[in-house]
Amino acid sequence: MTTLYGIKNCDTIKKARKWLETNGIDYQFHDFRTDGLSEKQLKAWVKELGWGTLLNKRGTTWRKLPDKTKDSINEKNAIALMLGQPTMIKRPVLDLGKQRKVGFSEKDYAELFGT
Repeated sequence: MTTLYGIKNCDTIKKARKWLETNGIDYQFHDFRTDGLSEKQLKAWVKELGWGTLLNKRGTTWRKLPDKTKDSINEKNAIALMLGQPTMIKRPVLDLGKQRKVGFSEKDYAELFGT
């Protein structure tokens, strides 16, 4: 089963969900805020994708961090930040079982699903 991870009110999540539904793709939605995210799962994603790919440095949560925190970011700190504040995870994370994709573009999704 395909799982789409993110936050319900995120505009990019809304676009991804609409694309999946329009193209008849069955998926399960997992909201970081309400459903949580385990440290084990996040560490597996970091191992596969890299913490730099997963850490959202464009959002307001990142911008509000002290410069000292941003300047000293590393894998361990990034994981702690993302677990403590799931809005710091780039969205969406699309889990296809054997592969994960971060972010949304219609072209990428069409290639992934062969539509």
